[in-house]
Amino acid sequence: MKKLLFLVIFLCAMLPGKAQEIALLKYNGGGDWYANPTSLPNLIKFCNSHINTQIDPKPETVEPGSSDIFQYPLVHMTGHGNVIFDDNEVENLRTYLLSGGFLHIDDNYGMNKYIRKEIKKLFPDKELVELPANHPIFSSEFPFPNGLPKIHEHDGLPPQAFGIFENDRLVLLFTYESDLGDGWESEEVHHDPEDVRLKALKMGANIVKYVFEN
Repeated sequence: MKKLLFLVIFLCAMLPGKAQEIALLKYNGGGDWYANPTSLPNLIKFCNSHINTQIDPKPETVEPGSSDIFQYPLVHMTGHGNVIFDDNEVENLRTYLLSGGFLHIDDNYGMNKYIRKEIKKLFPDKELVELPANHPIFSSEFPFPNGLPKIHEHDGLPPQAFGIFENDRLVLLFTYESDLGDGWESEEVHHDPEDVRLKALKMGANIVKYVFEN
């Protein structure tokens, strides 16, 4: 009954005429879930201007154990440190993802070793799969023939995009060694060149369009 109620809430949120929205995930564990405060507003502004979305320009914050998460077709997560999902949050977040929701996790540097353990809690029988460069998420609007772009340099490693699939549907995207969120931030934060910021915003728009259309 609980899962059915959540599914009804999610489907109602997706009814035609309702603006599609993005939320930021507020998680426990000590990691800075609030990192990159200008990134989502900037990405939303870019998407509304370039791919004809109508997303609320002020993204809400949602917790993994809250039923409010079912209002959002796309939830974004970032940070540098530890992440912990308790049992209730695992059940709720898994139900959200299997009911049609999507979680984008962008490692802001230092999250990798923590978030992988929590992803395993969500899907103990699944493995993160690296997405090939020809996956549709890399060309839903703007072409990235080589796959995930490199935005910020940390350890000299190539950017990688990993996914969790359920019945061939991508339900979770983990972007690693790319740092898209830093590229979405306002110019004065990291002083990235315009072409780097634009590359990050275009890849972000690809993710948004892919989620909203699939």
